[in-house]
Amino acid sequence: MARLDVTETYAGVSFPGHLHTLESLEYARSFDFQVDDIVIVTYPKSGTTWMQEVLTLIYSKGDAILAKTIPNWVRAPWLEHTYFRDVLTDDEGPRFITSHLQYDILGPALKRSKAKVIYVTRNPKDVAVSFYHFHKMANFLPDPGSFEEFLNKFLEGTVHFGSWFEHVKGWWSHREEMELLHMSYEDMKKDLRNSIDRVCEFLGCPMYPEELEGVEQHCTFTTMSKNSMVNYTLIAPEILDHNQGQFMRKGDVGDWKEHFTLEQNAHFDKVYKEKLQDLDLSFQWELD
Repeated sequence: MARLDVTETYAGVSFPGHLHTLESLEYARSFDFQVDDIVIVTYPKSGTTWMQEVLTLIYSKGDAILAKTIPNWVRAPWLEHTYFRDVLTDDEGPRFITSHLQYDILGPALKRSKAKVIYVTRNPKDVAVSFYHFHKMANFLPDPGSFEEFLNKFLEGTVHFGSWFEHVKGWWSHREEMELLHMSYEDMKKDLRNSIDRVCEFLGCPMYPEELEGVEQHCTFTTMSKNSMVNYTLIAPEILDHNQGQFMRKGDVGDWKEHFTLEQNAHFDKVYKEKLQDLDLSFQWELD
């Protein structure tokens, strides 16, 4: 299923037609979650792959066999993708499910369930930079143009997958209506072991110290970037042009400073303040 030049619009949000259809999006909206499902929800380029890997390693007690032999999109498939029904299993143990959908689309179904949700955020300046570079290599996404052109679309919320601001506001504002753990990319970068501990506590999945060490070891950026089951080098160049960059590019916090001009940063801060002025959630723009 190529459909590289197709855009689907659902609930006012644009999605790449590659792997998204109106049918698959409607299926996601009405999905019947099971009580032990664990759902990773993110805006693109916010730490999705990282959390998929953390869950895999937690439930394999630090053993990397699954992480090294099964692609992450099979271990934790995207609910809204066309292939989802073909790979989701009812095997013993929790099912890992991933989604980039907004709260207005997915939230009602999750509220009706007892599934656990892990919502991962990342500071939006780094998200914009990472998403821009991803557009340059993903042939199923529109040509991003210059960084300034892309940044303006990002701030307007007219990029594929919709507004970052609305995504974060939606999920954060309704976090107490479901079993939801909020994790930040920056906290994971700053203290991965503590972040893994938080996930384990939320899931009721205690681990021995040596098992935690195994999770931490296999979930570093360096290790993941070399793992073909994670770094998307398995995807054909017609879909992801690997000559244009790497899916796992840097993984840094504060890389936005290498891309933003002073004027762009001032404009971004203004829009950010206007759109999130009532939100009691802060972001870390760089690590100390």
